[in-house]
Amino acid sequence: MGRHVEPDVEGGRPAWDNQVQFLLACIAYAVGLGNIWRFPYLAQTYGGGAFLIPYILMLIFEGIPLFLLELAVGQRLRQGAIGTWVKFHPYLGGIGIGSMVVSFMVGLYYNTIIAWCFWYICNSFTDPLPYAKCPLTDNNTAYVAECENSGVTDYFWYRSTLNVSADMDHTGGLVWWVVICLILAWGLIWVTMIKGIESSGKAMYVTATFPYLVLFIFLVRGLTLKGSGEGVKFLFTPDIQVLSNPQVWLDAATQIFFSLGLGFGGVIAFSSYNPKKQDCQRDALIIALTNSLTSIFASIVIFAILGYRATVQFERCLDGNIAIMSDAYDVPDGYITYDNYDIRVATLNGTQNWAGNSLGLATCDLQAYLSEASQGTGLAFIVFTEAIINMPGSPVWSVLFFMMLLSLGLGSMFGTVEGVVTPLFDLGLKVPKPVLTGCVCLISCAIGLIFCTRAGNYWVDIFNNYAGSIPLLVIAFFEITVVSWGYGLKNRFDEDLEWMFDKPQSIIGWILYYYFRLCWFIISPVILLVVFGAYLYTTATGQLQYSAWVGDGSQQMLDYPWFGTMVIILLIVLPCVGIPTVWFYRIVKSYC
Repeated sequence: MGRHVEPDVEGGRPAWDNQVQFLLACIAYAVGLGNIWRFPYLAQTYGGGAFLIPYILMLIFEGIPLFLLELAVGQRLRQGAIGTWVKFHPYLGGIGIGSMVVSFMVGLYYNTIIAWCFWYICNSFTDPLPYAKCPLTDNNTAYVAECENSGVTDYFWYRSTLNVSADMDHTGGLVWWVVICLILAWGLIWVTMIKGIESSGKAMYVTATFPYLVLFIFLVRGLTLKGSGEGVKFLFTPDIQVLSNPQVWLDAATQIFFSLGLGFGGVIAFSSYNPKKQDCQRDALIIALTNSLTSIFASIVIFAILGYRATVQFERCLDGNIAIMSDAYDVPDGYITYDNYDIRVATLNGTQNWAGNSLGLATCDLQAYLSEASQGTGLAFIVFTEAIINMPGSPVWSVLFFMMLLSLGLGSMFGTVEGVVTPLFDLGLKVPKPVLTGCVCLISCAIGLIFCTRAGNYWVDIFNNYAGSIPLLVIAFFEITVVSWGYGLKNRFDEDLEWMFDKPQSIIGWILYYYFRLCWFIISPVILLVVFGAYLYTTATGQLQYSAWVGDGSQQMLDYPWFGTMVIILLIVLPCVGIPTVWFYRIVKSYC
């Protein structure tokens, strides 16, 4: 492999207008929908503050070192994912192909979520909001039973938005309003990226900053709502016992991985437009820390709102019980209040005519309402909307929230599509980049129609759970071992980094120097192997099931049909198979 990787001598490569534009692009790429719904869900599931312990450890020993490695190789070689690893050695082109395939598959379903955001934005300009109350039956004599059984926000999501089928075996036809929104989403991606980073880079000024403005507005509003303190307290109340659960560490590692966009090729593509001499170590620290702090900041906002939602549910439950007991014991209005509820119940419980067990009183538990975890789309499109409809001026908050999700999604999609287009363009395709970008968007939109069927939500769950899981761990492991063990940290990679941003000049600089080398050489590869083994074991031994929405407004767990299982296997295998395939192809070609 020679003493040094050959530098790029072709020139003429596009470049960012300035350093701020690059940082905003990477922050917009890293800070996405997962920061808003996946991180809060995991924190809620795994004991609030306790989840921060494995999360921070994985950030330090896995996330930041891998992020710097991808920034460095992209900046030094000025190539996309395929071109970068081919320059290391022609046999390694499969690593870049795997990254490109993962980015393509993730982009397919990720833009569908943006399409859903468009639909909710269009439905937010009415007062009351369409998901504020159940629709009436055809004869206008009662509310639709499915809505009353499930809840109004659940009904609007599953029936009015997705028109979801009962299971994956019944695909149903296309949901035309989702199709229109998907076409709009892919059209917006193409128009924004039509000139490459010259156009998408300018869009980053909006997609990277607007979500923070909205999050701050929601924070101020959320903290003024009753019960918000209970939600924030719940978030930061640690349950240390959960740290003994291996799944906590696995989810913390994968959350860091997916959130930073490691292994997708987008980070390499973005850094390839940087000047070769730039302090990418500083950039890596800024972007990675900003991403993680955003997750924590967003969680505070989310849990403040969820605390309000739980308090409303709790008080509604108490109101029902108070009304029942007031009628049963003929007590005056105001005798039982929220403040003295437990005391009054205990008093009535001590009387001879207590009939609490036969009155059908509901169990009202604020902590139980706070613990009602809802992952992924459920958090945004069901739980959060339920809180919004109870807020004064709900249409305004609805527009702001889904505009924020739209902005977050677009920022991540720019990097995801760049992870597909840049490697193809760097392979020497004689196609103008706007045309190539348009072809990628058109093909993605056509394939994405599967997500617009009545079973589309089930397919989104499959892609969300498996398209960016094991393949990313495999790709990242090969990346770090190629650089650390193949190319060599000592002398070779060290000299490349020194050429880009000089030797350490301070104590902190030398601490970072040895920290990164130790992680690259041993700690990060070991963590990747352990996480890969654990992930493979849990996937192979766990039940492959999905949550299906049945006609009466409830959900049930069903086994994936055979074709669903086959797609899961393909999503895991396709990105990985390119690595040995290219290797053996090069070997065969060398002997022919």
